[in-house]
Formats: sequence, C-alpha cells, structure tokens
Amino acid sequence: MLSVLARARTAASAVPAPAVAAAFTRACSMVTSLNATHKLPPIRNEPFKHYAKGSAERADIDAACRQARAEVVEIPCVVNGREVLTGNVREQTMASDHGHVIARYHYASEELVQEAIAGTLEAKAQWHRLPFAHRAAIFLRAADILALQRRSEVMAATMLGQGKTVWQAEVDAAVELVDFWRFAVKYADEIRRTQPPEHAAGEWNIMDWRPLDGFVAAISPFNFTAIGGNLAGAPALVGNGVVWKPADTAMLASWRVFQILREAGLPDGVVQFLPCDGPTFGDAVTQHPDLGGIHFTGSTATFARLNQDVARNLPQLNQYPRIVGETGGKDFHFLHPSATVDHAVQATLRGAFEYQGQKCSATSRVYCPRSLWDDFSSRLVEETAQLTMGQPDDFTSFMSAVIDQNSFQKCHRYIEAARADASCTVLTGGRCDDSVGWFVEPTIIHTTNPGYAAMVEEIFGPILTCYVYEDDQFEETMRLCSQSTKYALTGSIFAGDRDAVALALDRFRFSAGNFYINDKCTGSMVGQQPFGGSGLSGTNDKSGSFLNLLRWHSPRSVKENLVFKGRHDWGYPSVDPK
Repeated sequence: MLSVLARARTAASAVPAPAVAAAFTRACSMVTSLNATHKLPPIRNEPFKHYAKGSAERADIDAACRQARAEVVEIPCVVNGREVLTGNVREQTMASDHGHVIARYHYASEELVQEAIAGTLEAKAQWHRLPFAHRAAIFLRAADILALQRRSEVMAATMLGQGKTVWQAEVDAAVELVDFWRFAVKYADEIRRTQPPEHAAGEWNIMDWRPLDGFVAAISPFNFTAIGGNLAGAPALVGNGVVWKPADTAMLASWRVFQILREAGLPDGVVQFLPCDGPTFGDAVTQHPDLGGIHFTGSTATFARLNQDVARNLPQLNQYPRIVGETGGKDFHFLHPSATVDHAVQATLRGAFEYQGQKCSATSRVYCPRSLWDDFSSRLVEETAQLTMGQPDDFTSFMSAVIDQNSFQKCHRYIEAARADASCTVLTGGRCDDSVGWFVEPTIIHTTNPGYAAMVEEIFGPILTCYVYEDDQFEETMRLCSQSTKYALTGSIFAGDRDAVALALDRFRFSAGNFYINDKCTGSMVGQQPFGGSGLSGTNDKSGSFLNLLRWHSPRSVKENLVFKGRHDWGYPSVDPK
C-alpha cells in the first residue's frame, strides 16, 4: 500500500492539485481490502539513548552535527508535493553562533497559501476515505524511520538550530516525537472503536468518526521539534488536511520532520509545508471560509490574535472552527517546611535551567518557607554556579544560548531591572554575552515583593525568581501563588507531610493543568502525563492523549433499521381510539 501511494505521489509531484487528487484516487482504488480486523502492534514509550562517551550513539550524533555545521540547507515550500522556491529567502542561524547560517528557507506568499489550502482540501477528499489501518501504517512507519534511521539527523538540526544539548534533543526530537506519532495511532484506534453500547430491537447504531469539515492550520513553535510533528500529524492521522507553518527558528528541524512524513508515504497535499510570515499566514487561514480548525503552540499574544481574527470572520466561515492552543506559563515550585531540601534543589535547578528555561513548563518562580531558605538558597546557588554553558554539540555543555536576539534582550532587561530594584537581589548569574551567540547565564533573583514583575510575568529564559514566606503562612501563600498570574500550566509541591500535599492538591487544583508532587514541573511524557493548562496557558486539550485527538473529529451518528416489519400506522399506542 505504501509503495503504491509513494509511486502516485512521485508521478503527481509536478502537476496541479486536482491531478494530485486523481492520482491518489487511482492509488486507493488499487488497494485490495483485507477481510480482517486490524490489531495494532504494542505501543510503548520509546527508550532513551544516553550518549555516554565512547557509545555508538555518541559517535552518530557527533557525525551528524559535523555534517549539519558543514552545509546550508535550501528549504522550499511544499504544496501538493511540488517544491516551490519563491525567492523570498530568510536565513536560519545557530542560536549559539549567530553568524553561522545552517539553512535558507523560502517564504510563502498569500497566493501560495491559498493554493496550499485548495490543495489540502482536494487531498483530504480521498485521504479521509483511506481505511484507518493504512493511515496508521504511515505514521507508525514515520516513527520507525525517525527512531531507527534518521534520529541523529533530526537531533542535529534541533541542537544546532534551536540550541538544545544532546540530552534535550533526545528528549524532544527523538523520544517525544516518536511517542507522539505512535500513541496518536493507539488513541485514534481506541476512539474509532468507541461505539454506542445500546441498540433497540431491530436496530443497529454506529458512530462514524469523521474528520472536521474544512482544513486545519498547524502553527508550531521553536522550542520543541516534536510539537511541530504533532500539531501537523495528529489532525492528519484522523483524516484531516493540514497546512503547516513552522517557526522560523526551528525551520531546519521541521523540514527534516516533514521529509520523514513524505518518506513514510504520506500522500502529497495531506500536509502542506509552508514557511511563511506569521501575519500573512494567519490572515489567510482565518479569513478562509473552509477553516475547520487551528492547532497552535506559541505565544499568548499570538493565540489571542488568532481567536480574535476567527471571531471577527465568523460570518464568512462555513463552520465554527476548533481552536486548540497551548501558550505560556508562569510555573512554580512551592516548598513546604517538610520538604527535603536536597531533592528540591536538584529538581528546581533542572526545572529552571534545562534548555535555558525555554520550555512553557519551566520553573520560573519558587515559594520557599523561611525555615528552609538559607539552606535551600545556598545549595541552589552553589549548584547553579557549576552549570556549564557553551555550544550545543559540545558534550561538556549543560546549557547553550537562548533562541534569538529578541529573547536575549528580554532576558537582559529583566536582569537589569532586578539589579535596579530595591526589593530584589541577584544571587547568582546575570551576565549576558551576545558576541558569538545569545548567551544568558543562569540567573537567580531573590525578591521580597511577591508581585514583582519577574514573579508574575513569563520571561522564557534562564531566570528564576524566589520569594520567601513565613512558615505559618502556608495556606495564605498558596492563595497568593494562585492569584498572582492568569497562567495555569504547571506547578509542583515539595513536602514530606501528606496533609500538606493533600491541601496543596486542593488549593492548586485550578492553578496548573499538570501538577507534580515532589518532582520538577517539567518533563511530561506522552502516554503518562498528558500535557496542557487552562487560564491564559491554553485550551487544555492535553497533547499526547485521546482528548486532543477527539478535537480533530466531527462524529456522525448512524442508525439502521434492520427490520421493516411492525406497525405501519402513524399513531401512538398511548392515544386511545375515539
């Protein structure tokens, strides 16, 4: 089946969208149905590789990074399988070496976005009719290609392009993306097997799990390669057509992911690859009458604008679009006086400074009781001072650079503001160096003002702000923590006292969509901790779970009358004859 689709795609690669759809239709007609109910192979989390010195995986990733450093990749738009070089070229540079270009990509015009939308609607008309087992096979194959053949290639693009160390790239571009694709197949299969439990005598009820009306726009961020593969992949798996706009600063890794989907047999037009200016893409999709959904991860401001644009354009749309989004967070670690200090220190250090604090789940504020503060702060400062920062493909680096100049300048402003504020003390870090890359030292601020900007505003960088509360103010300070921000993404309680844990679970019930007990507030795993938050952190549709996949379905209830006998009059038995 996959080879048939691949041949159809190759044959149609240089022809217009209607011809692409026709080629795909012919390919589907060549498939002989199996008289079988498909049962998926076992779906489990992808094992982590450790990249220890001297290991085969260390050698592989080192070679892949050398290769990525040595070339500049030309990245086109891809519409209906046709690679389009528009001539409107941008460059992706390394975050850790901003003079080093690793890719040149071509921006789509508004006209090309419109062509892509038309093409994905054409492709969807046949794609959603393809039996689920065949669609599932494509994504399972993509997961295996990534895990077994192109792991180092995608990781190297993520490391150099987005500034991730090898461990962070493994967590993201390898393990999480493989898990997203495999578990999406598992959950989609479970959804389609969900059928009405009751059937009246002589009737048969069926739930038809259709895709959405229209197309889905996927808009992905810079900080997780896996998110791009999931934002485009999850709606496509269940039969939708998708136009995908990757982040400029993650373009090379996104291109590698798209290439894997094509290699796995994804038909042309099902997912259109569109580097594009944000407003151009956003205006084109939100004004299109066939917009069926938006799958988004990014800034709160951008998501708010998309919602506003959709609302404004509703009178001209053919349906109410499904808008699914995950945005920012102001994530916290809350220590109770019974917390184990050593454990809280290690969890906080990793939660705050892994990937330079550029995770929406990163620990950016700490509430510490006064009885633990001296011990906690001294150990945290001591450990933070030992963190190494450098090039992402230097295996001595724990951290690297922030993503771009805007992020660098934002971090610098917050640090300088803290230095100038009487309520704040910079305990460690604070140096910023943009001479080669966008490097910001891991920085810890102590403030006596719980409403200080760095305690309540998202920074998205390696800056951690701490507030000390009196031990007898545990409940009051939890209330303060909950009310300090409109974000509600992740948070953690550190406590040995079970009553304190139970109380925190209750008080923080609506303060974090992902809540952790004696663990860092980052690191959710597909299949284990579905991810998402409410408030201004997003729609809490839980990526990596069946809940997210439900959003890309528009189910149809079907009732069949199996027996044509019985009453032939229109009257009710409750009505007496006159």
